[in-house]
Amino acid sequence: MKQSRNTIAKTEIISLITKSDVALSHSEIQFMLDGLCDRVTIYRVLDRLVEEGYVHKVTTIDGVVKYASCNSCSANHNHSHIHFSCKKCKAVTCIVDVQPSFSLPSNYKISEVNFIISGLCPECS
Repeated sequence: MKQSRNTIAKTEIISLITKSDVALSHSEIQFMLDGLCDRVTIYRVLDRLVEEGYVHKVTTIDGVVKYASCNSCSANHNHSHIHFSCKKCKAVTCIVDVQPSFSLPSNYKISEVNFIISGLCPECS
């Protein structure tokens, strides 16, 4: 049975994100795919993977959206762990063994949480 190009793209994108130690941006994924599919297909696949809970997206302090595997995310796709953004190498990593905490006044309703800490990663320190 012949796989569609979209299925091949989805499989390759999942593989890239799963094997990466850092979150990947759309442009990084596009570069790594080396012409396998166009940029619009990559956006569609990434949106689908987020919706299906395979990956989560992180918006960096610079406004760049990056994608990371959901290995440690909760069953309801809660991604409220800390993300560390290195100011030097620009790598974004999920820090899952530290749980952030905060409190808001009771009249606020949370729909999404994005914890970004920036500084120097161990490689750049």
